[in-house]
Amino acid sequence: MERFAIKDLIAWKNSPRRRPLLVQGARQVGKTWLIREFGQTHFAAVAYVNFLEDEAMARQFEGELAPARLLDAVTLYTGVNAKDPNTLVVFDEIQECPRALTSLKSFAERSPETALVAAGSLLGVALHRGVSFPVGKVDHLLIYPLSFGEFLLATGNNLMLDTLRRGDLALADSLSERYIEQLRNYYFVGGMPEVVQTFLDTGSFSETRKQQNRLLFDYEHDFSKYADAALAEKIRLVWNSAPGQLARENKKFVYSAVRTGARARGYEEAIQWLVDAGLLLRVNRITKPGLPLSAYEDRDAFKIYLLDVGLLGAASRLDASVLVDGHELFSEFKGALTENYVCQELVATGKVVPYYWSAENSSGEVDFVYDYGRSIVAVEAKATTNLKAKSLRLFVERNHLGRGLRLSLSPFKEQDWVVNLPLYAAGLLPEWFAQMRKGAI
Repeated sequence: MERFAIKDLIAWKNSPRRRPLLVQGARQVGKTWLIREFGQTHFAAVAYVNFLEDEAMARQFEGELAPARLLDAVTLYTGVNAKDPNTLVVFDEIQECPRALTSLKSFAERSPETALVAAGSLLGVALHRGVSFPVGKVDHLLIYPLSFGEFLLATGNNLMLDTLRRGDLALADSLSERYIEQLRNYYFVGGMPEVVQTFLDTGSFSETRKQQNRLLFDYEHDFSKYADAALAEKIRLVWNSAPGQLARENKKFVYSAVRTGARARGYEEAIQWLVDAGLLLRVNRITKPGLPLSAYEDRDAFKIYLLDVGLLGAASRLDASVLVDGHELFSEFKGALTENYVCQELVATGKVVPYYWSAENSSGEVDFVYDYGRSIVAVEAKATTNLKAKSLRLFVERNHLGRGLRLSLSPFKEQDWVVNLPLYAAGLLPEWFAQMRKGAI
């Protein structure tokens, strides 16, 4: 299945300032498949090493980290000439071999002609545990579950995606029921590659749900495998609390919802572990919409979202029957699926960091706020066709932001203070809204 990130890999390959590339992302988001597909289609050969499976190769990194010696070892082990510039060298599951991670500095400085990609699922966790990192010597690429656009491609709806990419929202609106049908499927299936493939192979929502449950089980197994017993239990409690946190009207993370009497001090590490592992998306509050938004960040107030909307539905035990009940799926447990979906789409662009805003002494709140260039964009995610957005309007007008953005099931519509964009077009952000502000579209 096609992944948009292949373009980032091609750009890296052709860059005259190329350094070893570190590809990160949660387990099972398709990192290995993407890298191997890239190698097979854009290089003469691939020399692949998996440190989770290849202990003999891991031992080669216990000695001197000279690139020439290591490439000789890779060549002998894989049978592929790793010194050939037309070979892609892959170090997979690199978090299992900290010395291999350290070696990336040597490759950057002494063997820049080597096309080297390293990947790791729990690399963020390893780095927080003291693994030496080659600061300034690697390029980075984050991989997420399939976006809705990639899901359209996987399900054979290429023309639907092309219509959105052209910005032809009038045509898309005329076919809105088809888009909403696919979005409804995406809410249930999500974007985890194995889950999507199961859906494509079987067409069965029950089989799809079984695969999602397998992934959830594997993730919980990782808690105990990669954290000590006390921390693993806290990680599990935070992870299991996520659907309930999102089911609340006010989705700000509440520690007491994890366990009675829980406090930030006891669970901060568990939350960070899940964020580092790529399993949770953390959206911090801002106190005001100033540039850069990071300068107005309040890290004590935040929301958490799951990495994948389909896994959120599975973790919530959402029944497949909601798929046939009109638009009920979009508003399920107070629009949690919709907010999770929008957060995913924003993060998957790789171009913005989403925050949210809430008033100090009132219930006013804006779901997502991000800065892009010199613009600040305020986004309201509406689960149905209800277009009321009092908080968004006040926020936009009081802070002189021009117009806000409202994502809903309603068609594209421009007003003096807001632009309504269909939920199925959320993947057009952030460039589309920035161009519209400049009058380019």
